Amino acid sequence: MRTSNPTLGENTFTQPALVGEQKMTIQGAVNKTAILLALCMATAIYSWQKFETNPASAMPLVFGGAIAGFIFAMITCFKKEWAGVTAPIYALCEGLFIGAISAVYNQKFQGIVLQAAMLTFGTLFALLAAYRSGWIRATENFKLGVVAATGGIAVMYFVSWILGMFGVHMGFMHDSSMLSIGISAFIVVIAALNLVLDFDFIEQGAQLGAPKYLEWYAGFGLLVTLVWLYLEILRLLAKLSSRRD
Repeated sequence: MRTSNPTLGENTFTQPALVGEQKMTIQGAVNKTAILLALCMATAIYSWQKFETNPASAMPLVFGGAIAGFIFAMITCFKKEWAGVTAPIYALCEGLFIGAISAVYNQKFQGIVLQAAMLTFGTLFALLAAYRSGWIRATENFKLGVVAATGGIAVMYFVSWILGMFGVHMGFMHDSSMLSIGISAFIVVIAALNLVLDFDFIEQGAQLGAPKYLEWYAGFGLLVTLVWLYLEILRLLAKLSSRRD
């Protein structure tokens, strides 16, 4: 079971539930994902309002939410059985980060956040419908292609981050040129296709009778992909808006 989502590794669902232990279900994973999304949106709204009231006071939320979110994401990855506690905390922290960042974008480009949110959830439901209907199948070649592309994107961002520490900026990744827009559009497509791999992976976990607590972990994995997709769509829309100004 291959997926490019780092939170849903190859061995995530290989341990079946013990005798008498409740098993993971698809509906359970959907419910847990909905709870995590609600928590993330709640703190996102709070940090958004905080930014509008006092932008300076909101910046600690950006850095604090990002750092705390990363820490709890790592804990969740290594201690999957704790996901029922750590995944909601991660969602709350990530919401603080997303809300403040979204407010920054919206201040510069009015209405862009609503567009990004609608496109993100529209993509989620469209791909889910396509997956459930069989229009999109997570074949081995499909999985291999998405995993390879996601790995390449990760390497590109890592190199950009390292070079940025030394004052070298990869302008083609951050400006509003057609090349930059093309790269962002490609990344959005790959992020969206990761949802298909996540759907397939969760379905297989339910079929294998994975432990019940992995419903929380599955929801956490989907939230990670959705956050990535939303941020990439937001970046793409910002670049497109910059060209129109």
